Amino acid sequence: MKKCIQFLLISVCLIISGYACSDDDSLVPEMIVSKDKIVLSKDGDLEFFHIKTNLEWSISSSKTWCSVEPSSGKGIGTIKIAVSASENTTTDIRNAVLSIKTKDESFVKTMEVEQLQRDLLVIETKEYDVKAEGGNIIINVQTSGSYNVAVDKDWIQKSAVVESVSDLSVVFTVSENATIFKRSGSITFSIGDLSETVMIRQAAADLYVEADKTGVESDATALAKKMKIGWNLGNTLEATDGFTASETLWGNPVTSKKLIDAVKAAGFNTVRIPCAWNAYIEDESTYKIKDVWLARVKEVVDYCMDNGMYAIINIHWDGGWLEENPTYDKKEEVNEKQKALWQQIAVYFRDYNEQLLFAGTNEVHAGYTEPTSENISVQLSYNQTFVDAVRSTGGKNTWRNLIVQSYNTNIDYAVKYLKMPTDEVVNRVMVEVHYYDPYEFCLREENSVFLWGKDFKGEGTISWGQEAWADEQFEKLRRNFVDNGIPVLLGEYCVMLRSSLGAADYENHIKSRNYYLNYITKAAVKNGVIPIYWDSGHTGDKASGLFDRLTGEQVHVDAIQAIMGSGV
Repeated sequence: MKKCIQFLLISVCLIISGYACSDDDSLVPEMIVSKDKIVLSKDGDLEFFHIKTNLEWSISSSKTWCSVEPSSGKGIGTIKIAVSASENTTTDIRNAVLSIKTKDESFVKTMEVEQLQRDLLVIETKEYDVKAEGGNIIINVQTSGSYNVAVDKDWIQKSAVVESVSDLSVVFTVSENATIFKRSGSITFSIGDLSETVMIRQAAADLYVEADKTGVESDATALAKKMKIGWNLGNTLEATDGFTASETLWGNPVTSKKLIDAVKAAGFNTVRIPCAWNAYIEDESTYKIKDVWLARVKEVVDYCMDNGMYAIINIHWDGGWLEENPTYDKKEEVNEKQKALWQQIAVYFRDYNEQLLFAGTNEVHAGYTEPTSENISVQLSYNQTFVDAVRSTGGKNTWRNLIVQSYNTNIDYAVKYLKMPTDEVVNRVMVEVHYYDPYEFCLREENSVFLWGKDFKGEGTISWGQEAWADEQFEKLRRNFVDNGIPVLLGEYCVMLRSSLGAADYENHIKSRNYYLNYITKAAVKNGVIPIYWDSGHTGDKASGLFDRLTGEQVHVDAIQAIMGSGV
């Protein structure tokens, strides 16, 4: 047993002494570097790589701005090396080489270190003035790398093709400015934390173009003979509370071509399109109308044009800024806005032929009593501003037939007070009045007066505003205007339906309503006045709609036949 223990001790000693004395020829020298290249930011943030080696080693940098830690060592294992650099304040990429080698230089490796440059963004010219017709602009850009471009207006577009310019130039196309307003936009270049903005200013289109009589040959008298019986697209494009607006605000659907087709099929050849503009102004300093709204009005006008119909667009109630202010204290302000709006409308629709007419206002009034001389003077100034604004745009608008209104579109006030505006062309202006007599039968929202005409007396009727009154009113228009070569439009007339009446009264109401519509239409036509029915859209109680605005279906066929039975 003692001998065995001695043998084991001797064996252990030999093993230990053998390891201690050996050069360990079995270990294979190695050095492995984990990366071939390191990229550092311009700020010199740390990046890392690893060395696996069993030899003594060192690392040196070819550039003083680039350093490593640790830079030397020895032993067995994997070592983490940190590479850092001072901030690169130049606009050039910096490069360094790390030499990694063993003490005996049996292993020598190199690693590339690249440090990104400071961002560079230089714009040669930061402001450009462009003519109204548009064109290309070339922006010279100095940059240290890829940059982003942001354009804030859709009328400025980066060109897809750059011809005969250097790589440091960018071409942008500015589209034509067809409006009467100057406009501006910006192009912003950015790289990293740097950005530069270029301002683009474009001139307005010339307000006036050469007079063009093509397609507008008919004077007011000739054109009036072509316009037969009209229909109002009421409570639709003029729907506004004065601040906000929407075609559907007052409960009617968006107008479709199907509806206008149905109106034409029913026999109407003229459409009056009451319009609001105030709530669609995008710049109060210039009164610029939103392009999208002008385009929408154009769509509806085009529905009429496609049907060979005559269309009339106006400035309707529009929140009352114009209609309710015929006073000296508002005269200058309102005329400024009236001019700016009509110049825009006129330019936008300038190329339309004589089928399109403009009507300057609607029912301008300061209450419903006899107007003062102030009221009349100011109201007439609004008519004159309208005519002057349209004519100032030239083209077909030099000859376009225009429509001006009497105070509150009242027939008696037309006869007593209306003076035709001064116009640079002869016989190109018509007059507009409205007729809702007797008011208690036509518009009052109660059922106390629901009968009209010679066949009805007593309860449910009213003594004034009967046939003889209507004859006299329209004869006044003929004697004072039509016979003097001034055409007249009856821009609105109707009778609200009173479907809430009892059965017997409702039956007589329908007879009265249809008789009234037929009689008034005939009286107007007989006296050379163009009748245009007021359709409010809704077809039920206390409404004057004739058509289903969604489908175009004739809801009140009897009323339509009464109007069309006038013999026109």
